[in-house]
Amino acid sequence: MTEKANLSVDVVSDVVCPWCFLGMRNLQAAMANVDDIDVTVRWRPYQLDPAIPRGGLDRQDYMLKKFGSLERLEAAHDRLREMGAAVGISYDFEAIKVAPNTLDAHRVIRWAATAGQTVQNILVERLFRLYFEEGRNIGDHAVLIDAARDAGMDASLVETLLPSPADGDEVATEIETARRMGVTGVPCFLLEGRYALMGAQPPEALADAIAKVSEAKEKGELDKEQG
Repeated sequence: MTEKANLSVDVVSDVVCPWCFLGMRNLQAAMANVDDIDVTVRWRPYQLDPAIPRGGLDRQDYMLKKFGSLERLEAAHDRLREMGAAVGISYDFEAIKVAPNTLDAHRVIRWAATAGQTVQNILVERLFRLYFEEGRNIGDHAVLIDAARDAGMDASLVETLLPSPADGDEVATEIETARRMGVTGVPCFLLEGRYALMGAQPPEALADAIAKVSEAKEKGELDKEQG
């Protein structure tokens, strides 16, 4: 049996970004279309608005200030609902009451990586669903602990670590590194640490990029470029 090619995809994302939820679904579809390639997904932090206080803000007021009018906000929500429905996402924007600061969510996602790719992927999807489909406040520690438990993490450890500053500086450094690399919006898909695709790319575009970068890697062309 021929050994599968392997490829890493780092997804720079924020769990309150509806386009990132779409991007996750599109990446899942793309991976299903390149089943001859073993794709390792790692979720990297980004904060769309790190200035939101740790207790969060009223989402309706926050989004109205951001969009300028209810009409523009509703138009954006309608478009996302339509796009989400096509990939199995049931956006319920009216259920979301709090615009949270996502630093703690990113800390938990970072810890999930130590339990493996599958656990981290499950956690990220659970956080997206909690926020966008159930309207839960993913800045709330109790919600994060429950999500960690659902993903198969050691919830008692997460409960102990969350009130501490553990890994807060490391997450902030990762976000700053992404910005220095030119990431100004999310999602951003970074293939093999060097080829970036910005935005919620369709599955076909992601699958094509994965296949091409994987082929270049197998031929040793990535090493030549690095050299």
